[in-house]
Amino acid sequence: MRTACPLPKLPTSLEYRIMENLFFKYEKKLVESGLAISGDPLLGILDAEIEWNRRDGSQKIFEKVFENLNINSLIFSKPKEPYYSIINYLAKISGKAIRPSDCETRTFFHDLPVSLEFSADSIISMLKKRKCVIIQGHGIISYGTVSIEQAFITFSSVCFSCFVKFFSDYLSALKSGRPNNDFINIFEKVSNFTAPPPHLNNSLLKSPFYTDKEVFSAICEAGSLLVGLKLVDSFFGNISFRHDDTLFISQTGSSLDELDGCIDLCPFDGSSCACITASSELPAHLEIIKRTGHKAILHGHPKFSVILSMDCGIRDCSSKGVCNIKCPFERDVCGIPVVSGEVGSGSGGLCNTVPAAIIDKPGVIVYGHGIFTTGADDFNLPFTNLLEIENACYREYFKRVSNPSAAPSQLGF
Repeated sequence: MRTACPLPKLPTSLEYRIMENLFFKYEKKLVESGLAISGDPLLGILDAEIEWNRRDGSQKIFEKVFENLNINSLIFSKPKEPYYSIINYLAKISGKAIRPSDCETRTFFHDLPVSLEFSADSIISMLKKRKCVIIQGHGIISYGTVSIEQAFITFSSVCFSCFVKFFSDYLSALKSGRPNNDFINIFEKVSNFTAPPPHLNNSLLKSPFYTDKEVFSAICEAGSLLVGLKLVDSFFGNISFRHDDTLFISQTGSSLDELDGCIDLCPFDGSSCACITASSELPAHLEIIKRTGHKAILHGHPKFSVILSMDCGIRDCSSKGVCNIKCPFERDVCGIPVVSGEVGSGSGGLCNTVPAAIIDKPGVIVYGHGIFTTGADDFNLPFTNLLEIENACYREYFKRVSNPSAAPSQLGF
């Protein structure tokens, strides 16, 4: 019996246009993000009936998924390279679940289930416990209970987490012994699809910003560019700017390339309840501004910075397994501090680790999480620094792969 609640019935022509726009929007997002090939994603949305963006032989299987789960949308697609080869390899060697150790997986997924069967029963049983399922040799299935955006976020995050795990595991395998031939062959194949982010050709909006509208424009521009240059995946990452005595900050769960209407104004005196929907990293942003006196903050999740943040050469460490929460050592990657910390304001929160480390530094990398950068007056310097840090981490990664015993590089600013 179908348990999902149908959306209100709309006039046929209007209903068709809305559905068509949603299909177009999220297939375009998948393609432009480099996650799928145009024409491949299968998208389904439950209204009075299940509507599909195209015909596909697997629709009957997914119709059973809709009937047995409380969902209103679904995405199924073969990921684009390098994700397809990476995910297939990890699925092959990981048994029933892939277990990445980056922050997003720990926080939102725990593990990524793998099914060797492309059957409704197998898919349903796994989706009852997790937000996605990987079908080895076929692709990724993700769903939304409220909107298809949720399915897109999960699909994107699976690709990100598997990418980070694969390249992290390969570096670890090199240090502990020679990787097996399959691992080497896949690594050589997928490395051809990787590249550092491009340098910034044009400057962003420059300070001073006199009005709220100017601040909104600067934040939206920087957010769109973060997504466009693939410095964040799905909706993860956040951005803020101090204007007078108010912090303008992206809302929790907002897509950084769609921030219009998704920026909260949080007065420093706490006189507004608007902050209840602000980014979960609001406490860290407030403390960074307090410590540095800077106005602009960017937080992105570029892949190779995340990968190298988890590459630690300290052996027999008493904090192994909780490195993300409390690391007792001072570490850096290319001269950029690496700190532990969790989202929120607890004792191990980022608000207690990032602000002190970022003073007089071009940025800070959080273990398994991403980069924070700041700017005194606008987003030009933090954006440039974020790009340079990720570019340096990209070069450093392949330097370590070619010579695992080489001394770490230092990034000069």
